[in-house]
Amino acid sequence: MKNLCLIAVLIVLSFGSIGVSTARESTAAEARVESVAGVFDYYLLTLSWSPTYCLSHTDDAQCSGQGYGFVLHGLWPQYAKGGWPTSCLPRERLSVDERAKGLTLFASRKLLEHEWAKHGTCSGLGAMGYLEASDKAVGAVRIPQQLQPFGAAFYFKSWEIEQMFRQSNPGMPADGIALICKGPVLSEVRVCMDKDLQFGACGKGVRTQCRAGDIRLPPMR
Repeated sequence: MKNLCLIAVLIVLSFGSIGVSTARESTAAEARVESVAGVFDYYLLTLSWSPTYCLSHTDDAQCSGQGYGFVLHGLWPQYAKGGWPTSCLPRERLSVDERAKGLTLFASRKLLEHEWAKHGTCSGLGAMGYLEASDKAVGAVRIPQQLQPFGAAFYFKSWEIEQMFRQSNPGMPADGIALICKGPVLSEVRVCMDKDLQFGACGKGVRTQCRAGDIRLPPMR
């Protein structure tokens, strides 16, 4: 009798395991289906505070006395319900002209090629179209005067930085911007835009991730 009960338990566990495995495979398949070029809801324009990046990447080209403040990290297609498409097909290499255009926007060739392969391919615009959209998006955001590159560290609360951006960019909604920090240091400012590159609300999962107190902005390098 004990053996029969043990066999029954093993059968139930086996079917449960198959169900979990099937569910995981189904979820993975759905994720692959979702990553289709042009199928997304809005853009997330990500601007990195270069001095923070350079604290841990001293050998990067942008960190050799360029004096950068905010630089383009990327223009990322996003889903309103959370998540994003990635590395969409076809993943074509950048042409000479496209690479030349990209290097007027991105701080390094490595970053350009990474952003195109992972995010740009999912825009559905083609490489040049994606780069032109990135150019337009960056041009649409006015960096607050208080956050232009400076020679000494400054400290602000995250809500103060968000407020500066909204005041400098009329039409940017309260839920249309998010800050990312690395510990006590500002890393990125992310601005949500619709497909026409107008300011809009951020989707699920896009929110400020910084401490409640003062956060530091390292000086330009």
